[in-house]
Amino acid sequence: MNELMDAFSSSDPSNVSTSVKLILLLTVLSIAPAILILMTSFTRIVIVLSFVRTSLATQQMPPNQVLVGLALFLTFFIMAPTFTEVYNNALDPLFEEDISLDEAYDNASIPIKEFMSQHTRQKDLALFLNYTDSDKPESIEDISLITLVPAFTISELKTAFQMGFMIFIPFLIIDMAVASVLMSMGMMMLPPVMISLPFKILLFVLVDGWYLITYSLLQGY
Repeated sequence: MNELMDAFSSSDPSNVSTSVKLILLLTVLSIAPAILILMTSFTRIVIVLSFVRTSLATQQMPPNQVLVGLALFLTFFIMAPTFTEVYNNALDPLFEEDISLDEAYDNASIPIKEFMSQHTRQKDLALFLNYTDSDKPESIEDISLITLVPAFTISELKTAFQMGFMIFIPFLIIDMAVASVLMSMGMMMLPPVMISLPFKILLFVLVDGWYLITYSLLQGY
């Protein structure tokens, strides 16, 4: 901290530039979780994967660490073109001192806005625009991140729950069929979950469920 204060008090432009880079890095790291969750594909992916585990009724299998880790890697895979564009147009020129901090922020926000706007419903965006009495934007650059981020988030939540509903249907049918068979046999004291669980796992493995889920998530972007 003392070195950082000394750099600010110094008149050497290189020291000031280094201090700005350190502050920028610390700021990005502090808000990185919020950026990752609310401004990328992470929300949809982790919710869909959680729906898969819940519909299978396998309790904690796969563990939370596995689901979150898979969601993170899929997020980085999907967001790689956007992150590359942000680095090439904003971070790299900023570190080379070719552009100012304000210009870097504007250059970094454009590809992120383009990604979010492609997956944001107009109804959700209009909700926040009307609430703030904002004028109708003429281009993506005119949309504020304060407005676009919550609109993108609720759009992602709706899409994730729609996918989760479709995932639940075949497993629900298996549960209902097993429960009906057990009731017709008079075995009402036997929990249907104990019988249906192996069939649900077998169905999921036979259709290569993890491949289909991952394929659907990737195709959604």
